[in-house]
Amino acid sequence: MRRGAILLAAVCTLVGLLSARSTWAEPRQAYHGDAPQWLRAVGKLHVPGVTYRDGYSRHQQENCSGTLVSSAGSDRADTVITAWHCLEFYRDLSRPITFTLLLADGERIAREAHRLADGGGMYADWAVLRLQRAVDVADVPALIPHPARADPARAVTMAGYSGDPGLGRHGEALTFHAGCRITRQQRGESESDCSAYKGASGGAVVQVSATGEAYFSGVISRGDGERVSLFVPVSGFRGPLNRFLN
Repeated sequence: MRRGAILLAAVCTLVGLLSARSTWAEPRQAYHGDAPQWLRAVGKLHVPGVTYRDGYSRHQQENCSGTLVSSAGSDRADTVITAWHCLEFYRDLSRPITFTLLLADGERIAREAHRLADGGGMYADWAVLRLQRAVDVADVPALIPHPARADPARAVTMAGYSGDPGLGRHGEALTFHAGCRITRQQRGESESDCSAYKGASGGAVVQVSATGEAYFSGVISRGDGERVSLFVPVSGFRGPLNRFLN
């Protein structure tokens, strides 16, 4: 009798979880032709990593996101912003980092990238990369870094290649959550109610100004996949970024 009661309770719990999931509305969208074209500045980052355990090395692939940025008025862009932790295990320089972007016709272009600077840890989870060959902004519109800091009174969009099996298609689809809010703002790390999964790390937090300009406002660090995502504001690493920005 006791065993039957335990089994019934487990079944009820599972049904409740499935019911809650079925009523949960997916806040993200997959990139589509009618989406803002500046979203295509967000690309997929492939980082070959090496970890060591018990004296043996192990190769692994880190799939993250990154954002193509440039100065205002530039016609070419070769600077990418991502998260420090995406490069944490990148040690073998003979194996290149690859950055892939979407073109307007749905085709993809890939560029090799190398690290220029980074924050050095999760306490400053940002990194700047340089593409081996620049991208024409007529093909892929690079984002301009926010000239100040994001306005918490205005909505933001968070975009990246989330690795979830649903909308993100295991990191194959560019997804974005528009109309979310900054809920806490600090120089080193801020918080939003955007939804992002593993794989979106290194992606963009974008705020559109009152005049319609889309500004890169921060780099995605981590989140719970539902209602909380942490990001590093661009104001927290503007100095290092400006040294390399074209």
